[in-house]
Amino acid sequence: MHQRWQKRKSQLPLIAILLFIFVAFTILYNESNIPGIHHRNSPPSGVDGGEVRPRSTFHGGDFFSPTPPQSFGSVRNPPVRLDKHAICNSTVKYSGRRAFPAVRRAAESGVRPPDRKCDLFSGKWIFDNKSHPLYEESQCPYMSDQLACHKHGRHDLGYQFWKWQPHGCNLKRWNSVEMWEKLRGKRLMFVGDSLNRGQWISMLCLLQAAIPSDQRSITPNSELTIFRAENYNATVEFLWAPLLVESNSDDPVDHRLSERILHPDAVRRHSSRWQHADILVFNSYLWWRQGPVKLLWSDEQNGVCEEIGGQGGMELAMEVWADWVAGNVDPSKKKVFFVTMSPTHMSKDEWEPGSRGNCYGEKEPIEDEGYWGRDSDMPTMRMVGEVLRQLGSKVTVLNITQLSEYRKDGHPTIYRKFWETLGPEKLADPASYSDCIHWCLPGVPDVWNELLFQFL
Repeated sequence: MHQRWQKRKSQLPLIAILLFIFVAFTILYNESNIPGIHHRNSPPSGVDGGEVRPRSTFHGGDFFSPTPPQSFGSVRNPPVRLDKHAICNSTVKYSGRRAFPAVRRAAESGVRPPDRKCDLFSGKWIFDNKSHPLYEESQCPYMSDQLACHKHGRHDLGYQFWKWQPHGCNLKRWNSVEMWEKLRGKRLMFVGDSLNRGQWISMLCLLQAAIPSDQRSITPNSELTIFRAENYNATVEFLWAPLLVESNSDDPVDHRLSERILHPDAVRRHSSRWQHADILVFNSYLWWRQGPVKLLWSDEQNGVCEEIGGQGGMELAMEVWADWVAGNVDPSKKKVFFVTMSPTHMSKDEWEPGSRGNCYGEKEPIEDEGYWGRDSDMPTMRMVGEVLRQLGSKVTVLNITQLSEYRKDGHPTIYRKFWETLGPEKLADPASYSDCIHWCLPGVPDVWNELLFQFL
């Protein structure tokens, strides 16, 4: 008995050593597959180029099954942080590269089944000077000088009195208190360009009167601007991200650049801001209409950019954005909206053939139902529609394009603050510097928010 115990005891250290080696090997093996733990050949933590989640690739209108996350190439140095000083050392034609080699299946593919008998986006504008406007321009402390048309000299105020009337049903009447109850304890964030910022300002103007002045605050204007309602423990925020992905135009003020450069595979810097919001409202379109863009891939070390047309660049950005949505959005916990393109009214002969000029001097909506202007780019709309369709119920589309097409009267034209000095030649010809892109407030963006109210 004693001898057998001695023999067994002498074997214990060897067994313990083997067991220790096995456990250590198991830990190291598993650690190499834990997101966030990087090794010599992995991209540095916190770098956009280090995202290795599979990409949503659209093939024949469907998603393929996902594969485990994997690196698509080692990054020897952190990618260049894009800002207004970024440059391309050289430019070549677009190679056809996409952001990720893998694919991802949305939790629920296909078109989201309609949950309403009425199409809220099909209808007409009705003049209503009893219930509209929903607020007074002068009573909104958050009004932008870019959108305050009456303040800057517009005296025909008819643009404030039109309400949207869907065919066969009615919009629920706007109620600020009810909206705040929907937002209680939540973060509502608008993400996009100046048109989305206009919708955010509209929302502040619609909501602010219901909050006592000592219960509301707003951060200084920056990339992320936050309005807080203390009594509802809620925020209404705006994040400047005009191209959705990281770009050299991400400064919310100083972004007028002759060369537009973007990381087509990098969304993490923006998504780190928006990922914890409860309700997200995205837009993107206008900035892709200003000519070709330059692609600087995150793992490119020599500053070589690829040039691509605006629609192609937008498709790449939308795919990377869609990949984030597919992998991070649970519709039961987070609501995501995408606002379709906001139309412009740059050429009067579109709604009045043979005429010259633009939206300057227009005082009434277009009455021709089904009207489409040339600037509403159908191929781009189809591309965006396909991307959104693949995301199923993860995204709700706010289809504001055609209803806004009718509102040629709703733009600031010359009645806004212009940030550059206008010369005598331009001032002598008002139509030459009319803003036919943005929208006066109160006005069209208020209806966009009324529609958002219906879906919350």
